[in-house]
Amino acid sequence: MQCIIRCMRMKSYFSKPEGDISSVFASLSGVDFNKPLDDRYAKLKCEIIQNYEQEIIDSWQRLLSVLKEQNSIIRSLKSNIIPQINFNQLENLSNNEIKNEIRTRGVMIIRNVLPEDFALKLKADVEKYIKLNPQTKAFPQEKPVVYELYWSPSQIIARSDHRVLKALNFANSFWHASSTTQIHLDENLMYVDRLRIRPPGDNQFSLGPHVDGGSIERWEDPQYRTCYQQIFQGHWENNDFFDATHRVQANMSLYNTIGGCSAFRSWQGWLSLSTVNPGEGGLLVNPLLKYSTAYWLLRPFLTQDQTSGQWKIDRSSLWQGAIPGRGQEMNETLHPHLELSTSMVSIPCVHPGDMVFWHCDSIHAVDPVHQGQQDSSVFYIPASPLCQINLDYLVQQRYSFEHGIPPPDFPGGQGESQHIGRATPQHIQTMEGRRTMGYQPFTIHSNMTQGQKQIISQANQKLFHN
Repeated sequence: MQCIIRCMRMKSYFSKPEGDISSVFASLSGVDFNKPLDDRYAKLKCEIIQNYEQEIIDSWQRLLSVLKEQNSIIRSLKSNIIPQINFNQLENLSNNEIKNEIRTRGVMIIRNVLPEDFALKLKADVEKYIKLNPQTKAFPQEKPVVYELYWSPSQIIARSDHRVLKALNFANSFWHASSTTQIHLDENLMYVDRLRIRPPGDNQFSLGPHVDGGSIERWEDPQYRTCYQQIFQGHWENNDFFDATHRVQANMSLYNTIGGCSAFRSWQGWLSLSTVNPGEGGLLVNPLLKYSTAYWLLRPFLTQDQTSGQWKIDRSSLWQGAIPGRGQEMNETLHPHLELSTSMVSIPCVHPGDMVFWHCDSIHAVDPVHQGQQDSSVFYIPASPLCQINLDYLVQQRYSFEHGIPPPDFPGGQGESQHIGRATPQHIQTMEGRRTMGYQPFTIHSNMTQGQKQIISQANQKLFHN
């Protein structure tokens, strides 16, 4: 019986076709993301805002006014608008002004998470791993930038480092949930992702403004939609973007495609492995979490009368930038009031060992051209707190690790199963790392909430007693 179960699991883990990061985004794969969807999506629009049409129009007018002011602030401050803190401040950080700024901007840089020489050693070792395994898939294949690598020793060592995990827990600490919600924000489950080594001059990995965590799912899935209920009822000012109560039940991958993400990543993030200045192949962000998210979520519901200039409800099946099974994308034509040409700002210079985090609803992009003289290199390491959907994912991911195949959300195939020098669970060097990768039980304490105790009990049962 156990053999049958293992075979069924293996089949499900190989269910996604092979591919690369271009499969996630319509713009990278040449798919038009400005065309109407099926008729059923027109009906979905009516369902979402039924009885709130006038409130939506009124709230849209307020939002456009505020956006204009906020975009002006971004143009004035540019990269200086991004909050920055030092790793050694995290434990005793009592500056509410910095915390509030992080919540407002939806992005932060944590400096000196790892020593620079250690981060550079991780990079040098992963480059050796790539040379040992020339069969590694990448995008673009002829001049690689993003590698389909998940299980190199360097990546495992970085993910299990206690300093990296402390930074992830700090990111999760901005979130909250009801006491009965089955989530533990003090325990992070590792969501394994790729790595990037972008050479100078590259202009092919030109990924424009987008948001991860699904696209049409935010409107289509009832639980996901509930996360934005205030917005869809005309009260975007009251929406809490750090409430995890409904996020833990949201289905962010309704179509089970290569581009889907089935886990709750509270913050996207990466660990820098090189020194990168603005314009040198790094990250661009829109630092207006509340305003920009409310805008692109409301955008499909509104159209402007060409004669009167008045806004009215759009009842078509057009959902700007949303294609089922792909990431949510934005551009100047579809989302003009975001003023993306000036509101997308480069993050300040980062050094090896710094970490960057951006909220899961934040618009972000990549420099269209790498104008620097050195490569721009990162390990993608997001924050993903202990909750049911992340736990279910971790069980599958642990299997993938042990067999060297890509994690469940990513393009399938044999992955690194035949790679020389691939990491094993023995490369996890810390107790915290073993816990975050599913190899060490969690502990229940008396002062925990009902929800925390329940999810820990489920985790220990699912990971160690099935």
